[in-house]
Amino acid sequence: MKKENVNNLNNSGLQKYVTPLGAWSLALGTSIGWGSFVVTCNMYLGTAGPAGSVLGMIAGAIVMLIVSRNYHFMMNRYPDSGGIYTYCKNAFGYDQGFLTGWFLSLTYIAMFWANATSLPLFARYFLGDTFRFGPHYTIFDYDVYFGEALLSIAAVLLIGFLCMKFKKAALAIIIGMVILFCAGILICFIASMVKHDGGAYSFDPAYIPGKDVLSQILKIACISPWAFIGFENISHSTAEFTFPVKKAFRILTSAVIVTTLLYVAVILLSVTAYPSQYSSWHVYISNLDKLEGIEGLPAFYAAHHYMGNAGIALLILTLFALIISSLIGNIIALSRLIYAMALDGVFPKGLAKLSRDGNPVRAIQLIIVISIFIPFLGRTAVGWIVDVTTLGATLVYGFISAATLKLARKDGQKAEQITGAAGLAVMVIFALMLLLPNIFATGSMAKESYILFTVWAIIGIAFFRWILSRDKARHFGKSVVVWIALLLLVLFTSMQWMGQLTREAADEAADDVTAYYVQEYGVDNDVASEKFVGAEMGSLYDVNTRSTAVVFVLIALSLAILMNNYSYQRRREIETERELGRARAIAYKDALTGVKSKHAYTEEEEVLNVRIQDKTIEDFSIVVCDVNGLKEVNDTLGHKAGDEYIRSASRLICDVFKHSPVYRIGGDEFVAVLTGQDRANKAVLMEEFDRRVERNKSEGRVVIAAGISDFVPDFDTNAHSVFERADELMYKRKKALKEG
Repeated sequence: MKKENVNNLNNSGLQKYVTPLGAWSLALGTSIGWGSFVVTCNMYLGTAGPAGSVLGMIAGAIVMLIVSRNYHFMMNRYPDSGGIYTYCKNAFGYDQGFLTGWFLSLTYIAMFWANATSLPLFARYFLGDTFRFGPHYTIFDYDVYFGEALLSIAAVLLIGFLCMKFKKAALAIIIGMVILFCAGILICFIASMVKHDGGAYSFDPAYIPGKDVLSQILKIACISPWAFIGFENISHSTAEFTFPVKKAFRILTSAVIVTTLLYVAVILLSVTAYPSQYSSWHVYISNLDKLEGIEGLPAFYAAHHYMGNAGIALLILTLFALIISSLIGNIIALSRLIYAMALDGVFPKGLAKLSRDGNPVRAIQLIIVISIFIPFLGRTAVGWIVDVTTLGATLVYGFISAATLKLARKDGQKAEQITGAAGLAVMVIFALMLLLPNIFATGSMAKESYILFTVWAIIGIAFFRWILSRDKARHFGKSVVVWIALLLLVLFTSMQWMGQLTREAADEAADDVTAYYVQEYGVDNDVASEKFVGAEMGSLYDVNTRSTAVVFVLIALSLAILMNNYSYQRRREIETERELGRARAIAYKDALTGVKSKHAYTEEEEVLNVRIQDKTIEDFSIVVCDVNGLKEVNDTLGHKAGDEYIRSASRLICDVFKHSPVYRIGGDEFVAVLTGQDRANKAVLMEEFDRRVERNKSEGRVVIAAGISDFVPDFDTNAHSVFERADELMYKRKKALKEG
């Protein structure tokens, strides 16, 4: 595998402290959080049942193993901080790097907020009303209590301070938390399997009744990016590894496999026992929103059923460990991502400041500041934000696969070409399933999530414009990919948002029609719905699906034509620039000597004048040179000898002032503009120049008079005044050389 120069890439200033066990714990601890207990019930089991959930998780794990291979390839090629941002920046350019970094930032901060705001839910389940004190209000149908908000804020401040001041201790804590929650889940799962004897409790139905089995499995696989997002967070800490990066693949694959096993364990544990009033796990799961306490958490109910209070205590510790490890892992990954992007000017440069132990403290402080207000928005709003992490993770994994495919082709790596192409294809399919649920019937995002994703894309467009205004190095804005990609997301997500609003309005209208039939004609509610309203609604949904497909095709076709036109126009611009470059090179080069021309010096003077006026000029000096005796050579030996005489003078000037541009501004006149090293050594260079001229004079070779003058700040208002002083000194030297 071709590797970049590590000394050039790994220059970020981060210090090595992440051990193999620490890296594995970061990967595992970030990919599993509060949702592993909650989502397995209200999403996984409610979507595909135990068999469909397990098979879907296994399918998702296979996809993540492919993504792991792609990450391993890129981590070895670019062993620096920043993860996918760094990889896409190097593979495609800074614009694509910004695009991936922008959505990964949203994904990581959303996961951090989700776990921070899960602590009040944790308290409600297990501590009752302990933290329900102080002022409270309702937002998006969620009761926000001041005491619960303080609990989340305290967790953010504590974890932030720990990661900022004691990063090695934070890593040790996450190692301990990961070991704890792995042991807790494993013990409860084994107990349920050993003590479960069927009887009143059964795993039937294996899938959700009345729905296609394959589609159920695909729905779970489709959200696998959400289930595993975070396992790749060690790619942001590659520069901090204490071990060779080539070991990362084993760490990533191990984290994916263990994560899958833990999810499967929780899924199966959750259906091994349920309250006696329910006839099956399916009925139980369908009524979770009506239950409170441990009955509302199937995994906890099952643990209590088989292990009593000890099972609950063990899972409480397990859940607490999941939350803490996820908080630490996300803040470490996000701070390294912000740090890497700040180094390139995406975020303010101040966020790239490191502490004495090489820790991006300013980035961590930013995370803390923007996070302490989130608990006051309520859990529902945060839930919408977390919902978009599925799409955000899909986009990120698609980009890492695309980058791998491109660079593997360049390096001739066959295996990575296959994994890159496979990962990209799967993520494109997943993205379409999420963006176009009416067509693929696998959408799981709430309508609020679509509009939030739209808003984030619009903010990204505005933020990218701000980056361009500050991009002095001109790294960004070299392609339209950012504008097109963000615009595409705005169009698609807003279209789906409006589509869902339309469906909800249609459903309300259907209910009104049904009520009307029942009231006016005494028709049975079920009969009215099935025979008329149901049929009409089905027809309406079909029309909506077809129209969505048509709009999608038209937009995709329009964008494809737009990109093709832009590509053609860009090729023409490049050809024009090359032609202008060739013409410019001819105009800026003196044909006789090969140095820069008088026209080039005129433009250089203009540039210097602008910088003098803007007070951005650096110190410089001007050397004016004039060739002695050219007329005599031309008159006695001919113009051919005169031309050679001028070329000899040019070679002498360029040889002495070898780090400075030299211009021929007249028949026998030359100018050198000294900056940097040559200006610092100007006295030595002028002595060398005069010494060689004196030797040439004694040997009958070319003789050149030279004068030098320095730019004087707050005195010289333009470059010509510096030139005039140097020109005056040159004439004095010319006279001295003639007089001997």
